[in-house]
Amino acid sequence: MENEQLIAKTANYVHQTLKGAEAGHDWWHINRVWNNAKLIGQTEKVDMLVVELAALLHDIADSKFHNGDEEVGPRMAGDFLKALNLDTTIIEHVQQIIRHMSFKAGFGAQVFNSPEMELVQDADRLDAIGAIGIARAFTYGGYKNREMYNPDIPANLNMSKEEYKNTSAPTINHFYEKLLLLKDKMNTAAGKHIAQKRHDFMLQYLEQFYGEWNGIK
Repeated sequence: MENEQLIAKTANYVHQTLKGAEAGHDWWHINRVWNNAKLIGQTEKVDMLVVELAALLHDIADSKFHNGDEEVGPRMAGDFLKALNLDTTIIEHVQQIIRHMSFKAGFGAQVFNSPEMELVQDADRLDAIGAIGIARAFTYGGYKNREMYNPDIPANLNMSKEEYKNTSAPTINHFYEKLLLLKDKMNTAAGKHIAQKRHDFMLQYLEQFYGEWNGIK
């Protein structure tokens, strides 16, 4: 099967699987990450088949929607790719990217890395910041019935992985606990360039938010 056919079949599978998913982690999130990955991939020396497959499948079963099970995603991706008769090396590479690319995976020692993972990681992190990142954060916060902001609950900048996974803090705290940290965690030159603009927009947004909250803007 040609690479284009493999990608098309994978995109269709993901599209169908994520119907009705929470709006911040639905097909459109996947589509944006996929497009980001293809854009960054124009300037990086990587295996684009692995990159595109991983970008498409990275949230096929996000652990936060599956009782914290961090293996359900890699397992579903692997089962799907095996049905396409892909080379085992490619399948395992995609699974490792899914397993280790998330922000929460960074709380422990880094046990896997590749240029392809760094690229997909950047593509995903770009969708977590900027205007869409803000929208996604509040969408998920609403989904979890969290407060938008509570000045009496400070951000926790020293969370463990378990604390991060189980937090119920207000959405504004998430800016300081993750979103504003991503700019300095980008891997690729293109990713860093785009991230800076989106980071600056978030800072402007927070200034406006606090001004409105305090009734001065």
